[in-house]
Amino acid sequence: MPEPSPRPPRPVDKTELVIITGLSGSGKGTVLKALEDLGYYSVDNLPIDLIPKFAELVKNATNIRRAAMVVDIREGTALEKFPKLFNRIRRLVPTRLVFLDADDSALIRRFSETRRPHPLGTGQSVAASILRERERLKPIRALAEPIINTSKFNVHELRETIHSTFGGQRPGPSGILVHIISFGYRHGVPADSDLIFDVRFLPNPNYIPAFKKLTGKNPSVARYIRSFPQTQEFIERISELLIYLLPHYIEEGKSYLTISFGCTGGHHRSVMIAHELRKRLTQAGYRVKETHRDVTK
Repeated sequence: MPEPSPRPPRPVDKTELVIITGLSGSGKGTVLKALEDLGYYSVDNLPIDLIPKFAELVKNATNIRRAAMVVDIREGTALEKFPKLFNRIRRLVPTRLVFLDADDSALIRRFSETRRPHPLGTGQSVAASILRERERLKPIRALAEPIINTSKFNVHELRETIHSTFGGQRPGPSGILVHIISFGYRHGVPADSDLIFDVRFLPNPNYIPAFKKLTGKNPSVARYIRSFPQTQEFIERISELLIYLLPHYIEEGKSYLTISFGCTGGHHRSVMIAHELRKRLTQAGYRVKETHRDVTK
């Protein structure tokens, strides 16, 4: 199936430099290509010491008003210069620093699927390389806005998110991507959550032997949880709240939103609620992805 044609570039009305950074395997190449589709002059892996010259070019050249570039761990020890350099550059030209992140499990899977080595080498495991890379990128991550966790995106969804964020157009209901996650509090709160709802006040099916090894997507478990009036009221109130909030997030230019529902173990109540909310938001016209983080734990 052919990919949809990219949106036309937005009008050139001001100078802007976008610097893309983040973890290896997080989608920096996809983001750079998406910005190129929008009319940004794009450069990958420019040496650190040449970035100020490139920023001057963006500021002064009449034929380059918007530009994008990637800076990442491939710079080696020179990357330590970047935070000071970034503060200097953004005084010279309007600059946005985009940091792409992803869950360790997603990054490990991507390296496994592509069979590519991690840029930090093959002398250690991919997991160890990711941990080391995170530590080295911490000072840069602290400067970034926005920070985008790409674990939830496929290539097309990530490209659409960048087009919505940088394309100069407000996304409609189908433009914003809503990611609904169920999780268990005993395994920690999803770090990239924008909104978190605790559903541990609902009766727990885990104490019923027949339900213990099932999940909230099982029809019998879902019926049990839904049989309580507080469940019905919660679903109605949260649905109304989210359908009220989403247009306001869109108006502020947000192109993706992560909503997390948590119960104790992440197997029953949060799964059922997340599944139900996904259906309701989809019916309201939104693009929604559903993830049950802890059902196999």
